Amino acid sequence: MRTVLMSLWAVLVVCVVVGSLLPAASPIMVAIGRLHIWDKLQHFGAYLALSFLPVIGFRDKRRGLMAGLSMFVLGALLEGGQHFSPGRAMELGDVMANGVGVGCGTLLGLPVRALIAML
Repeated sequence: MRTVLMSLWAVLVVCVVVGSLLPAASPIMVAIGRLHIWDKLQHFGAYLALSFLPVIGFRDKRRGLMAGLSMFVLGALLEGGQHFSPGRAMELGDVMANGVGVGCGTLLGLPVRALIAML
């Protein structure tokens, strides 16, 4: 189970890194734009999952929490990296949505982790 969770987390990290740094006119970003989902909700959902998965997936609770919370740093760095990607720009609102997602994902992961431990 933990291997699946950690593999899913790794794939999600790669997808978020690539998606965050792609040029705005790339086919993937154009397709995501056609979904008509508020970009702050996309940021919130992605970073909720990025923080939730390590909290429940790591064997060591402390390492899981550190990995989950470190996703905020990843998000901030990726926002800064968008300065170098054509058609993209850093937005404080995106950083805030990432942070709220990380906080919620971490907090949601703690009771789920406890439930998993009881099984």
